[in-house]
Formats: sequence, C-alpha cells, structure tokens
Amino acid sequence: MRNDNLPVWEVFVQPKTGAHFQHCGSVHATDKEMALQNARELYTRRQEGSCIWVVKAEDIVSSNPNDSESFFDPADDKVYRYPTFFKVSKKVKGL
Repeated sequence: MRNDNLPVWEVFVQPKTGAHFQHCGSVHATDKEMALQNARELYTRRQEGSCIWVVKAEDIVSSNPNDSESFFDPADDKVYRYPTFFKVSKKVKGL
C-alpha cells in the first residue's frame, strides 16, 4: 500500500514530563494505533520523549492568516485582561 492513500497524522512529542508538547512532523497511518507506532519509531528512537500525541491532519482547525488583524484584536477596551491592570502589594515577595 502506498503512503499516498493513507491518512496523514500530525505528531507532537513531549520531551520530558511537564514540558510543552512540540510538533515534530507527520506520519501516514491507517488508524491511531498505527500512527502512534509510526510516530514512536520515527521521532523517539533515542528516547527523546516521554509522551506522544497524534492528531489526524484533517481534524485540525486553523484560523486564516489573512484575518489575523481582526481575529487577534487586542481588545484595548478590556484592560482588566492585562496583568498591568492589577496592583501588587509590596508585602508580596518573589513577583
């Protein structure tokens, strides 16, 4: 079976427990178990990861780069969403 006929799965690897997952690439597979095995063989051969996520590429939803200005509008009228809005007491240490 050629890879062209198989669904594409995007692979995310967590380098160590508690770290952020990082996109590593993609694999072709018939199902999620095969995708996990292919991802493990391809991206964590040398024990580089502690956990793997695989997601069917067709299930990923993305914003449109052409709409970035309106989509990521900073909402300046809602200043309470920014950390600078709040006052920190001088008694608080370590901030």
